[in-house]
Amino acid sequence: MGRQMSIEVKKHLTSVELRKLIKEEQKRGKVLQRLIFINDLYNGKSVPEASKDVGVVKVMAYEWLKRWNESGYDGLIPRFAGGKPGKLTREQKDELKVLLEAKDLWYLRDIVDLIKTKFGVEYSERQVRRILKGFRMNHAKPYQIDYRKPDDADEKLKKTRSG
Repeated sequence: MGRQMSIEVKKHLTSVELRKLIKEEQKRGKVLQRLIFINDLYNGKSVPEASKDVGVVKVMAYEWLKRWNESGYDGLIPRFAGGKPGKLTREQKDELKVLLEAKDLWYLRDIVDLIKTKFGVEYSERQVRRILKGFRMNHAKPYQIDYRKPDDADEKLKKTRSG
């Protein structure tokens, strides 16, 4: 086995403050995992041991330690690059939501077509589902209508039931 490097852990917080932060951060999983890792280091574990306990590779664990030593708690907050911008602007999404709220029942295919005609943007049905989820909305699944069904079928059914 190779020799393990010994890197000192700067104690930006007391152990009590660290444990308090761990409790507060339980809803934010990534930061919590990193705080638990730092807490293990506070308690004398090596970086390889602590990384194994929280389930990350050693390279990432050393990166977390480096960030902790440089910036303390703020260094553990994930740094997201932002990703690719969406095809619809925030204003267009707001307008789409208003259009969708104006009608009770939407089929997914109709929403895809609406976005294409209104905004000139093509989305897959899967992506439209994601957009709807972001709006906290649902779509209807189309069902087959029997062409043989008479126009007054509901009236006939009522008469049969009450008859």
